[in-house]
Amino acid sequence: VAFPIFSGTLGIVAGLAAGLSTGGAAILGVLTASASYIAAPAAVRLALPAANPGYYLTASLGITFPFNLIIGIPLYLAIAQALGG
Repeated sequence: VAFPIFSGTLGIVAGLAAGLSTGGAAILGVLTASASYIAAPAAVRLALPAANPGYYLTASLGITFPFNLIIGIPLYLAIAQALGG
């Protein structure tokens, strides 16, 4: 749960530095935060073929995805508004 917040904040900072609007930076933050549950299961499956998919799929789609929907998106918008004005 901590990594999506970290990567989302980095995405917001990068978006604001690139000249995106506050909303655009917030969306970039959401996209960078969501990379943890989009790419992670495929990377784990390739890197650790003996790993139990029940663990890494549950962690990514069962925990991180709902967290980003319920808490993450409003949090990233608030961070973008605080940093971008």
